[in-house]
Amino acid sequence: MSAIAEHLADRDDIEIGIVLSDRPDVTGLDRARAAGLPTEVVDWRSFAGRSAFTAAVCDAVEAQGCTFMVLAGFMRILAPEAVERFPGRILNIHPSLLPSFPGAHAVDEALAHGVKVTGVTIHVVDELVDNGPILAQHPVEVLDGDDVDTLHARIQAVEHRLYPRVVADFVLGRLEQR
Repeated sequence: MSAIAEHLADRDDIEIGIVLSDRPDVTGLDRARAAGLPTEVVDWRSFAGRSAFTAAVCDAVEAQGCTFMVLAGFMRILAPEAVERFPGRILNIHPSLLPSFPGAHAVDEALAHGVKVTGVTIHVVDELVDNGPILAQHPVEVLDGDDVDTLHARIQAVEHRLYPRVVADFVLGRLEQR
C-alpha cells in the first residue's frame, strides 16, 4: 500500500479514494493516515460470513466514489459479489509466478518444491482464488540457503517496484486483460 501511495502521490490523474483494512491493527492504516489518505476498517470478525463482509467492503469502496479495488496484503477471499460489482476492476498481487503456487502459502510451497525461480504476479480478480487474467509477472531467483523470510523479502522488493506501475497503467487504461 505504501509503495502504491508514494507512486501516486504527485499525480493528478489517479486518486486513492480510501485505504480499507479488514483489521484495525495494521501498519498500512497508520501509514495511510500519515500520508493524509482516508481510511476505514471493515472488520471481518463483525460479519456472519464472507458474503456480508464482501458487501460491506464493496459498500465502503463505492461510498468513496471509487471505481477500482487494489488488493495489497488483503488476506481475505471476497465473495463473488465483489467481482459482480467491480467486474474486471479488482487487482491483486501474489508472491509466485501463477498459476504455480496459488493460495496463502506460495513462498513456503516454492521452497518446499525446490524451484529455482519464483516471482510476482499481478492479476485481475475473478471468482476463483489467484486465477484471473495476468497483467504482469516478474521472476525472482530462489537462492541457495533461502528461507521463507529471505525469499519473501526479495519478492516484496519486486512487488514494491512493479505493483504501483501496473496499478497506474491499468487504471489509466494502458494495460488490457488477456
